[in-house]
Amino acid sequence: MYECPNCGSNLKFDIPSQLLKCDYCQTTQDPYDITKAQDAEENDVFDVTVFTCPQCGGEIMSTDTSVAEFCSFCGASTILQSRVSRQLRPAHIIPFRQTKDACKKAFIARMKRSPFTPDELKDEKHIDSFRGIYMPYWSYDISQKGPVLLKGEKSYRKGDYNYTDHYDLSGQIDAEYNNLSYDASSSFDDDISARIAPFDVRDKKEFTPSFLSGFYADTADVDSEIYKNDAIEIANSTSYDNIRRVKAFSDVHLTGGRNSFSMTTAFHTFCEPPRRVMYPVWFMSYRKNGRVAYATVNGQTGKVAADLPIDLKKYVAGSAVLAVPIFLLLNLFFTILPKTVLGFSGFLAMATLFIYLTEMSKIYHRDRRTCDRGYLYRQSLADESKKQRKKPDSSVPLKDLISFCSSDRNYRLGGALSSLAAAAVAAAVWLLNPVSDLWYYAAAIFSFGGILFTVMEIIRKYNVLATRRLPQFDRTGGDDRA
Repeated sequence: MYECPNCGSNLKFDIPSQLLKCDYCQTTQDPYDITKAQDAEENDVFDVTVFTCPQCGGEIMSTDTSVAEFCSFCGASTILQSRVSRQLRPAHIIPFRQTKDACKKAFIARMKRSPFTPDELKDEKHIDSFRGIYMPYWSYDISQKGPVLLKGEKSYRKGDYNYTDHYDLSGQIDAEYNNLSYDASSSFDDDISARIAPFDVRDKKEFTPSFLSGFYADTADVDSEIYKNDAIEIANSTSYDNIRRVKAFSDVHLTGGRNSFSMTTAFHTFCEPPRRVMYPVWFMSYRKNGRVAYATVNGQTGKVAADLPIDLKKYVAGSAVLAVPIFLLLNLFFTILPKTVLGFSGFLAMATLFIYLTEMSKIYHRDRRTCDRGYLYRQSLADESKKQRKKPDSSVPLKDLISFCSSDRNYRLGGALSSLAAAAVAAAVWLLNPVSDLWYYAAAIFSFGGILFTVMEIIRKYNVLATRRLPQFDRTGGDDRA
């Protein structure tokens, strides 16, 4: 807590003025002028209160000592356990630029583009639960300086012969890629981080703990080596593309390609030691039926990323309203034969089956967080041989998907079976080719019934995909295994 020099009340960071402000007497102070005794020391650590959720083990930090009664990660309303801790000091911080009111307006504007969203998410009590959290990131600076020699070739045909000319392309490179950032928290999903990016680093400030007053901060627990190669790959690919855009080289094929190792050597790519930084995020969680959905707003730019489930009743009502004019228009302008209706129903059955299985694959990755490298790194700390330093494989073995789908009622494959049955009946009648149209219409009705059931299941699976399993972090706490 930072005391006001005039009245002794708590000073908190005021977003509009970018200063510390006392809510009681309105006194303002520069964040760099107000320090605690320990903050004044020139060292690499600072003191904070760390709050740990007793249900999921999620941790947030604060320079304030007030009680935290809500977990941002699992949505539990509970008194968070607290302790004083010393944390490594970040090099830079981007202060909040978007106020909570601006954050709420941005979220409401996003909700207006989603008419089928459940009414609970539009409730003021949910919208008002946005919490300002500084998320930790690793920031990488990449330099490329020195002579470059690349191999290239150009092939062409002349008469009856094919010719290939080989080139040695030489020159000097002098490139810098600064502030390439990746989130350093295992509790902050990589996909959420990517959806609210980028942050404008021109607003960065030298870190001082007083910027955190009135806000929370997530803890950094992911090794900087996890994303080092990603930063190097971005620098190499960008330099490679810039060279390919040079007019003299536009029709020359560079034989080295984008191979990260060869380009790192050719471009003399060097990565500076990464820096700890903090970026501002407005964070809200919505908990229902044993799962949690997140809404995040970039605290600097106002960019919104939200998990928005669909209200099935609203969707069915809206679809029914749209179906009537579509049916009338089709009936006015087209004459549809029974066999055409059956063929169309078979095609739709296969299309819905594909969509359904795609949704299941996405749910598999979402719930197992197979693409969240920070989380996988934390999970594999106990086994050095399994540490995640490479990009995870996004494919799903069929046996793993089947086993996953049988583990919980949320993942059952009833929708896939109904589409398969619909497609099978349509194919059988099509191949038998009966004389009576009644067979075609009966099979089409059966197929459309199966398709409708699958569509409803797709919506239910989308709602599973739009939410997440309640998190369980490898920390003190975490007894909620729902």
